[in-house]
Amino acid sequence: MKKIMDEQLIYEILSVVEEIPEGKVATYGQIASLIGRDKNARLVGKVLSQAEFYGRYPCHRVVNHAGRLAPGWQEQRFLLLEEGVSFKDANHVDMKENHWDC
Repeated sequence: MKKIMDEQLIYEILSVVEEIPEGKVATYGQIASLIGRDKNARLVGKVLSQAEFYGRYPCHRVVNHAGRLAPGWQEQRFLLLEEGVSFKDANHVDMKENHWDC
């Protein structure tokens, strides 16, 4: 049985994250879909939670489908604000304005 989280999968996810333009956000599900794993949004989140072991990636540009920031990651909002991302409220990105249309 193939391991769910192998190096190739990690590379695919981080490669997509690297392509998200400054000032835009993508969703976990969107990234999963782009790598051909439509139902693996949580797996994308797991990989991103460990991304620092693989280098520097703009993981702060990834939010959930409703635009909610990652729980417990205080710096994410600050990093997005620095890039000009607008918010609906304190914890939700304005997806209509900032969603990455890839």
